[in-house]
Amino acid sequence: MLTLTESQIRTSFVNASQGEAKRALLPDLDQIDFESLDYLGWQDAKKPRNHYIALELDDDIAVLLLRGPENPPAKKLLCAWCEDIVDGVHAASFVAPLAGASGRRGNTVGTAICADFRCSRNVRRAPSAFEVRTEDPALLAYHREQKIEGLRERSTAFVRSLLSRS
Repeated sequence: MLTLTESQIRTSFVNASQGEAKRALLPDLDQIDFESLDYLGWQDAKKPRNHYIALELDDDIAVLLLRGPENPPAKKLLCAWCEDIVDGVHAASFVAPLAGASGRRGNTVGTAICADFRCSRNVRRAPSAFEVRTEDPALLAYHREQKIEGLRERSTAFVRSLLSRS
């Protein structure tokens, strides 16, 4: 993922007003290893129901405002993006308001994403024995690349779906 600046993030919201983008509490961008991420996700400390996702879309940046839980759920839910239920905090249901008048009327698009936004880490972890039954380095590398590509495809498809309905 490209290294992002505060200005890039604030000007790249696709489903939030300029005021919401300006008030969004951003993470410490200097502490983030962007090279290991397929998307950047974070929770707003001042408004815990607000979550944000920044990702690359068609050689540009798209930032989404999501509404989600303040606390991670207690039961396991399959993440729709990384398709992982093995590691980390469970997935949670998030909704993204549509842009424009449709969003102001309350229309949203929803999905389940890892509540701690660790999808990039999940797709890069070593597969468990029930996922891949081999120790062949080439097959393990292929499995990892397929998982990374799947995450990128599913996350960008969600953004495209949101944009097509706005």
